[in-house]
Amino acid sequence: MVMPNLPAFVAWGLITALFISTGWAPNGILGGFGNADLIGWHGAATTLAKGPDGATFLQYVGLVGPIITYLLPLLIANTGGRMVYGERGGVVGSIATIGVIVGSTIPMFMGAMIVGPLAAWIMKKIDSIWDGKIKPGFEMLVNMFSAGIVAAALSVGAFFGVAPVVSQFSTWLGSGAQWLAGHQMLPALAIIVEPAKVLFLNNAIGNGVLVPLATQQTMVAGKSLLFLVESNPGPGLGVLLAYSLFGIGAARASAPGAAVIEFIGGIHEVYFPYVLMKPVLIVASILGGATGIATNVVFGTGLRAPAAPGSIIAVLAQTPRGNYLGVILSVVFAAVVSFLVASVILRASRRRDLAAGETGDLSAAIAKTEANKGKSSSVLSNLGGQDGGPAATAAPGAGATTLSTRPVHKVIFACDAGMGSSAMGASVLRNKLKKAGVEEVNVTNLAVANLSDDVDLVITQRELTDRARQKAPSAQHVSVDNFMNSPVYDSVVAEIKEGQENESHE
Repeated sequence: MVMPNLPAFVAWGLITALFISTGWAPNGILGGFGNADLIGWHGAATTLAKGPDGATFLQYVGLVGPIITYLLPLLIANTGGRMVYGERGGVVGSIATIGVIVGSTIPMFMGAMIVGPLAAWIMKKIDSIWDGKIKPGFEMLVNMFSAGIVAAALSVGAFFGVAPVVSQFSTWLGSGAQWLAGHQMLPALAIIVEPAKVLFLNNAIGNGVLVPLATQQTMVAGKSLLFLVESNPGPGLGVLLAYSLFGIGAARASAPGAAVIEFIGGIHEVYFPYVLMKPVLIVASILGGATGIATNVVFGTGLRAPAAPGSIIAVLAQTPRGNYLGVILSVVFAAVVSFLVASVILRASRRRDLAAGETGDLSAAIAKTEANKGKSSSVLSNLGGQDGGPAATAAPGAGATTLSTRPVHKVIFACDAGMGSSAMGASVLRNKLKKAGVEEVNVTNLAVANLSDDVDLVITQRELTDRARQKAPSAQHVSVDNFMNSPVYDSVVAEIKEGQENESHE
C-alpha cells in the first residue's frame, strides 16, 4: 500500500524542505506559517493559531499540513481498497478513512492501512449478497446508494472506533521510541531491522512502523533519524565491498556491480543473498546499522521524509539544511564498520572455503532470497547470471513461442508494484527497439493490478502471467524469468519489426 505512493512522500519531503520556516526557501503561504504582511494573499486559506506569548494570529494552512494529514493517508487507503476490490473498493476505503483522519490528531498512516482494505472487503461482501439479484435498470441506483451508505457508516464507525485505538497504539510506539532515545538505545533498532531486511520484512517495519513514527516526529521537530534506520545504504555497501576484496567465485565477481546498484540505485535487496551465503555476516550489517544510527544520534541529524528508494541520492535529497555532515557520516561510518567486520569474517573463512573447494553458491542464495521475497527479482537474477529462462509464452495458446502477425504499438512491462524491475525491463526493450530502428511503439511499465485490455503486448515474469491475462485477455502475453537480460527480447523486437513491415505493405 505504501510503496506505490512513495513519490507522494518524496514530494511532501521536498515541499517541506523548501518552504517551512527553517527550509531552504521559507514561504509562509506554501509552508504554512503566519506572516502578518501577507494575510489575505490571493485568498490563501488561513486558520487561527496561538503564538508563544499567547496572542492569537492567522496562520496559513499551506501545503505541508494538508498533504501529510489528508493526501498521504487517503492515497494509502485508496491503494489498499483497490487491491481488495478495484475502483469501488478504493472509493469506499478512502471515504471510510476520512473518519480515521478527522478522528485523530496525528497522521493516520496506520489507520489508512487498516481501514482502506477493510472497508473495501466489507463492501465486497455486502455486494455479494445481492449479486445477480438486482432487476435490470436498477443496477446503478443500487450500486451508487449501497456504496454511499456503507462508506458513510464505515466512516462514522472509523471515527469513533478505529481512530482512538490506532492513536493509542501510535502513542505507545512513540513512547517506546522516546524511551529508547532517552536511554541512548536507539542503535539497538539495528538488531531488529537488519535481520528483518534480509528476510524481506523491511517494508513492514520501515513503511508500517518507522515511517509513520518518523512522520509524526517531523511534524514537531522538522526531521527524524527514524527515516534513516532502514534506508541507510551504508551497511549493505560495506558487506558488498568486503566481498569485492575478500570473497571468492561468482560472489566476488558480481559484488562490485551489486555495490553500485545498492548504493546509487537504492535497491538494497541485491546484498541479501551475500549475507545468506554466510549468515554470520548479519553481524556486520547489524554493527554497521547501529553505527549509522548512533552517528545520527550524536549529531542530532535526520531526514525530512522517507529516502525512497534507499539510494544515497534519495538520502541527500531529503536531508534538511544543516544536517548534511551528520547524515553523510552516518552512511560512511556504517559502511566502514560493516566493511571491516565483514572483511574479518570473510578472510577468516577464505582459506578454509578454498581448501574445501567451496566457491560460494550465489545461485542458491539468490533462490533463497527470492523465496523470502515471495517472487522472483530481475535484479537478483541478473547478479546470478541467469539467462532469463525459456523464450516466451504468448496468449492465448499456452506454450506458444511467437507473437501473432498483428502489429504491436503498445507494450506494457508489468510487475507487482509497477516500479523497479518492470521499469528496467521496459528500458532494455526500448533501447533494443531503438537500435533496431523500430518506431511508433510505446513501451511503458505498470502494476499488474492496473492493467487494462487496451494493450497489444504484455511482458511479465512467469509467475504473474496468469494474473496479467485476466486483466488484459485480448493482449498477447510474453513470460520471462528475468526482466534485465532475457534473450526473448531479441525475438520480440524482430517480430514487432516484421509486423510493422507487413502492416506497411498492406
